[in-house]
Amino acid sequence: MTADVLVSSLADGRAPRRAPALARTLVRQAPGVFFLVFLAIIVIGPMLSVVLWAFAETWWYPALVPNTWGLKYWGETLARADIRSALPLSIGLAAAVTALSAAICLPAAYAFARLRFPFRQPLLLSFLATNAFPRFGLYVSIAVVFFKLDLVGTLQGVALIQLVNTLLLMIWIPTSAFQGVDRALEEAALDVGASRLRVFIQITLPMVLPALSAALLLTFVSTFYEAQGALIIGIPRVVTMPVLMYSIINSQVIVQYGAVISLILWLPSFVLLGLVQRFVRGGTMAAGFGV
Repeated sequence: MTADVLVSSLADGRAPRRAPALARTLVRQAPGVFFLVFLAIIVIGPMLSVVLWAFAETWWYPALVPNTWGLKYWGETLARADIRSALPLSIGLAAAVTALSAAICLPAAYAFARLRFPFRQPLLLSFLATNAFPRFGLYVSIAVVFFKLDLVGTLQGVALIQLVNTLLLMIWIPTSAFQGVDRALEEAALDVGASRLRVFIQITLPMVLPALSAALLLTFVSTFYEAQGALIIGIPRVVTMPVLMYSIINSQVIVQYGAVISLILWLPSFVLLGLVQRFVRGGTMAAGFGV
């Protein structure tokens, strides 16, 4: 029966008509497929190259993959005393700056969301200032002040310069989250006798927790990867992983060292994104910026 149907369709000319239709579909979708492949090469290509170099012991042109695989350069990289000291320093510093930023910015974000005071909008927009100007020039200006305060080359100075970079995320996202809370729920809880502290803990906080988690995550990751401020303010006594990566890449001709350090720097953000991925889904980020 199947053969009879096939023969009948060929006789009717239906099969030949499907080929032009398929060709037209491929022609219409060709630009989209081309740009998709091009984007994949641009984005995934460098990342794949870093991963391959990290596990390559020898890789000679024109081979498309390493000639010899191994963990030789992982052992050499992790055996360096400067890396063993810089990695925990970077993680601890990023955690401390994130906690300090949360302690300062979250109450301010709540005030921006719930209070109406003079110059509220200009003050809120002023946190864009650190991102509206070239970072290097801003850091140099701050370094002049820090030098007079004897903060250059200190852990406190690096923490303060990195704290400046966290203000935008830790103010704007929580502010919009607090603004999005249904005030009727809070007022209903107050009407039945709940205290304001209990209303905040049991009603307000759970509703804004996804946006707050996203802000904390992005703040930690951006602080962990921050290099320019740490380089200008911290050198020579405070050396974080991104700063150390600059010096190793500039002074070494071994590509594997840079690839291994790149993966080490990438690992914390990958783990954090995996742990809190449910907090940054949907419209959390868009709502955070008031879009």
